[in-house]
Order: sequence, then C-alpha cells, then structure tokens
Amino acid sequence: MTSGQGGRRVLALTATTLLLAAAACGSDAEPDGGETTTGGGGGGGEGVSIGLITKTETNPFFVTMREVAAEYAGEQGVELTALAGAFDGDNEGQVQAMEDLIARGVDGIMITPNNSTGVLGAIEQARAQGIVVIALDTATDPEDAVDATFATDNLEAGRLQGAYVRAALGDEEPALIMLDGTAGGTVDTFRHDGFLAGFGIEEGDPAILGMENTQGDQNNAQTAMENLLQRNPDVNAVYTINEPAARGAYAALEAQGLADQVVIGSIDGGCQGVQDVADGRYAATVMQFPAEMVRQGMDAIIEAAGGGEPPSGFVDTGSVVITDNPVDGIDSETTEWGLENCWG
Repeated sequence: MTSGQGGRRVLALTATTLLLAAAACGSDAEPDGGETTTGGGGGGGEGVSIGLITKTETNPFFVTMREVAAEYAGEQGVELTALAGAFDGDNEGQVQAMEDLIARGVDGIMITPNNSTGVLGAIEQARAQGIVVIALDTATDPEDAVDATFATDNLEAGRLQGAYVRAALGDEEPALIMLDGTAGGTVDTFRHDGFLAGFGIEEGDPAILGMENTQGDQNNAQTAMENLLQRNPDVNAVYTINEPAARGAYAALEAQGLADQVVIGSIDGGCQGVQDVADGRYAATVMQFPAEMVRQGMDAIIEAAGGGEPPSGFVDTGSVVITDNPVDGIDSETTEWGLENCWG
C-alpha cells in the first residue's frame, strides 16, 4: 500500500453535510445522490472546491470513497460535492455530473469513470477551464486524458489473483470460468488480462470453459454462473471481477453442490469480502485501498489550487492478497489482518 500520510495536513474539524435532492425529473441516466460537504474552516484546503463522481452510490467500494471524501473534506476545510451515476455503466449520468461540476466552477474533479472513453469530452471541457481532473480507481483511455490517476494497479491485482488461483489448484488441470465486469472499462480489461497472465494462459486457451459479463453485480453473476454451469459442470477455477460477483458465483456453485471442487478468486478487499474468505466461500481476494485513492487525490487538488505543482501520471495505491491458505511464491496476509484493514 502506498501511503500518503507523510504529506497530509489532518485537523480535527466538524463537517456540515447538506443533503441535496437528486434531480428526479428526467431519465435514470441523471446523476444520483447529490451531496455537498462544507469544511468547518481552518484546514489546508480552505476555499478549495472539489467534485467527486463515483460509478454508483450503492456499491460499498464507492460508498467508502464518498464517506472518506466527506470526512477528509471536513478536516481540510474543502467544499466537496459528491455525485454518482444511477447504475454501474451509466456513462450519460457521469457526463451530466461532470457538466454540473464545471458549471459550479470547482477547482478539481475526481471521477471513477464508468466508461474509459465515454467521459473524455467532458473531461477535456473541464481541463480547458483550468479544472484539475483526477481519475480514481479506473483509468481513462488514453490515460493522459486526465491530469493524473490514483488507483490500484489492476493489471497487477489481476495477476496476483490469477497466480494464486493457479497455485491453489496444484496438479489439477485447470478448467476455468471467468465472470467479468462491464465491457469497455479499463479496470475490467486490466483485471481480466492480468488474471490470465498470472494464471499462465492466453485468451482463447481451451482451459477457459466460458466467460460472461456481470456488471460486477451479485445477482447477475449468480445467473451467469448458473447458465455457464449447465454447459460446464466440471469447472475447478473461477475468476471474478469483484467480490459481489464472487458471492454470486459461490451461491450458484453451492446450490449445485459444486462449491468444494472450485477455487474462486476475487479482488476488492471489502469487509464483507474478507469475511467471505474467512468463512471459506472463496479462496482469496486481492485487497485495494479506496480511502488512499480519495485522500491522495484530494491532497493533489488542494496543492494545485494553492499554486503548487498539478498532479500527473499514475499513482499506484497498492494491493495485497488476503487468504487463510497461503501458497508458495505469493506474498499474502491473513483474513485477520484483512478485517483490520478492510473497507466498507
């Protein structure tokens, strides 16, 4: 984990949170959950305004981001406006949220893009007006469309998942099912490709029995797994894009009495996911650190707004394998450690 604590200015201040009604008249694509947090004054970011746009406001990963951002805004004296897409994949809603924040004249925008190319026009418009734009969690394509990206190295996180699952199979010939996320996202692509590299196979390998997109949703993943199992009951390994997908996969396997024959890997590091690993629902998860993404991104905007250097490039906020069944050659932490450091 890359820590930004050395450069933080943390002050004990009280935040006043104003809940704004989300725009309800219009399509479901409108941004949800408008929320403005105004710092109590006196922090290092006093007078700075920042917008945060997450993919949704219900996924625990993004809930954590919003909560951490609100708390940190209070500590730093920042005015924070938090918006979200209506659902995972709601590119139009995120574009509308970007346009709203541009109209407000914020100093910086942090966004977890639903689509790595779908928000490029709005990002270009914001940067043309001098607004610092930072991608959190999900890189844009091209990556330099934003000033900087603070995120998990998802290729490496996927590689760690794949290497663990393959090692956990031992001498068994792999029979793999892949439950992906949303087509077109860099997170989805990096995790998928990283898993294959860590697992030691390439796209199209006969060891891959089937693949389905799940939008990272538990119910979608369960349905996808049920459908894939009808054709591929001999599966012994499952890749999942995130922990909700892993829970869906496990539910489908358990219902068929197949859970004990399958090694399931995942990525997230949410508290529920770590508990799932502790309870034996899946073998391992790769923990990421959304709080670090938010704090470091806000620090970078505050510094730039104060006349400092604007952020640039990619900042890896870290990833750690969590399992109670370690394998040779892969560094990992126990679920006890994971529950002490999880989010959500």
